[in-house]
Amino acid sequence: MGEFDLIERYFRQPVRRAALGVGDDCALLRVTPGHQLAVSSDMLVQGRHFLEGTDPHALGHKALAVNLSDLAACGAQPLAFTLALALPAADPRWLEPFAHGLLALAHAHDCELVGGDTTAGPLNICITVFGEIPAGNGRSQALLRSGARDGDDIYVSGTLGDARLALEAMRGQWPSLPAALHAQALQRLHRPTPRVALGQALRGVAHAAIDVSDGLLGDLGHVLQASGVGAELQMPAAPGQLMACGAAALDVCVPPRHQLACVLAGGDDYELAFTAAPGQRDAVQAAAHASATPVTRIGRIVSGSGVRVLDAHGAPVSDNWRSFDHFG
Repeated sequence: MGEFDLIERYFRQPVRRAALGVGDDCALLRVTPGHQLAVSSDMLVQGRHFLEGTDPHALGHKALAVNLSDLAACGAQPLAFTLALALPAADPRWLEPFAHGLLALAHAHDCELVGGDTTAGPLNICITVFGEIPAGNGRSQALLRSGARDGDDIYVSGTLGDARLALEAMRGQWPSLPAALHAQALQRLHRPTPRVALGQALRGVAHAAIDVSDGLLGDLGHVLQASGVGAELQMPAAPGQLMACGAAALDVCVPPRHQLACVLAGGDDYELAFTAAPGQRDAVQAAAHASATPVTRIGRIVSGSGVRVLDAHGAPVSDNWRSFDHFG
């Protein structure tokens, strides 16, 4: 199967929102008047972001999900994406489920595949995604990292730490982890849910937002640095309360301190961390309800810099947790 046969068979899709999609030298996108174009790229490299033998359907889903999560963090509506794909071989047994996983999520978010590139090489997936954000009278409604204010509440969507738990279990770290919990954690690792609807619902409500991809402490740190503020995080007595698996189930096989490490520095969560004024608590809950996405208030923005982690009694918790850094 040649390169163009591969594209035609697996990735050519009719477009409705774009003016021109796959099959020409450039795609042409229509941007709604009064909107800005939001653009983000992410790369998934075998051996770095995923293991050899990863289910290709799940990999197709995740490849787009991590990009949609960036749009969610800005409050953008997905519009279209391009796919650059390096393949060791043009194997239909891999390509068909990969394309199905990718395009099923694309269709769910009305995000059209409009172009890209294919080449032979080590397995590498690079997606660039495009979205729209309302802008008028010189003001954009985009959620940025730089808007957090002293006194803001800090929230996270969904659950944190499950992907890290799954990764450690795959490495044999928790041999007594029940099969059902392991499967639940693997689902969060391989098939994250981009919080696109929540991001849009938070426009005009949240002051700042970021997607949690490399671990809560590190990603929240980017918000703090951009905003010139600090933060205090209040952790529950059982950190597993913030994980999908739940504290009661985890306590019998994973010590609380390791649960806390998963929550604070696990990475691969693709949830949103955001800040909003205390007076917006009802509006935050309304946004959560409208988007069918649970949110949890976990701390507050303070003057100064850096993050202080407090336990359930308000005492400082110290450790050398570090979020993921490709070159760290």
